[in-house]
Amino acid sequence: MTKVLYVKVNPKADEFSYSARLANAFLDAYQTENPDSQVELLDLYQTNIPLIDADVLNGWGKLAAGTELSETEAAKINRMGELVDQFLAADKVVFSAPFWNFGYPPLFKAYIDSIAVAGKTFKYTENGSVGLAGDKKIALVEARGGIYSEGPGMELQHTESYLKTVLAFFGVTDVTVVLTEGMAADPANADNIFAAAVERAREAGSKF
Repeated sequence: MTKVLYVKVNPKADEFSYSARLANAFLDAYQTENPDSQVELLDLYQTNIPLIDADVLNGWGKLAAGTELSETEAAKINRMGELVDQFLAADKVVFSAPFWNFGYPPLFKAYIDSIAVAGKTFKYTENGSVGLAGDKKIALVEARGGIYSEGPGMELQHTESYLKTVLAFFGVTDVTVVLTEGMAADPANADNIFAAAVERAREAGSKF
């Protein structure tokens, strides 16, 4: 059975979120073509995503030194371990996220920090780092209010480019991108823009 992890990165209810609605269209089409696949939802705003804070940094230092962690340190580091193991257990991962202030919501960065683990998603060798998650298929479903895929806005886009850099570091090269953008820039045409994106999402999902 193929395992799909759906990582939702938006605090809004689905009906108010372009990125979530686009991801739902993608996943509906995927599940129509792959009814035996198992899809697991990880809603970052409805679960515990640790930040790299003083507890985590102190805990890492204690692990390296072989000394005992506090209960709080251990809980946070163990949770990060659960998140990376969940990511690695999935055959395919779908990320759904909005574009906020030229980047992703902060919880997405915190999640990436949790799964970027030496010995799990990458390793260091004498010839440099090597990704360990290269067998995965990834889909990025993203919504942007303005236009950032072309023109002067391209230099302000630090979402898709960031995630592709991280995934390449993990060894992942099979990345499908489904994008909708410009709804806030052209509100009179927002419904048409999004409807076209939904069709692209359905097509991409059926082939994922």
